[in-house]
Amino acid sequence: MKKLTHSESEIIKSVNELEAGISADVICRKLNVSRTTLYQWKRKYGGLDIKQLKRLKELEEENLKLKKMYANLALDNEILRDVIEKKF
Repeated sequence: MKKLTHSESEIIKSVNELEAGISADVICRKLNVSRTTLYQWKRKYGGLDIKQLKRLKELEEENLKLKKMYANLALDNEILRDVIEKKF
């Protein structure tokens, strides 16, 4: 099954239309997505505008980098503890 990708602005626009009262069926037909997808978008992007979405993406990327840094430091710490325990 082919996976369609929609831009963030399309997703935000469709969620805002849904919240404004336009029928979910109309929006789904226009974007060629299922109702489930539309409501998942609503759950994730509801109440956001495009600037807030971009900020959210930046924060998610920063969070991922910090998690990787922590994992590396924790691994280094574990290795150093093993070396110290073996010496004594």
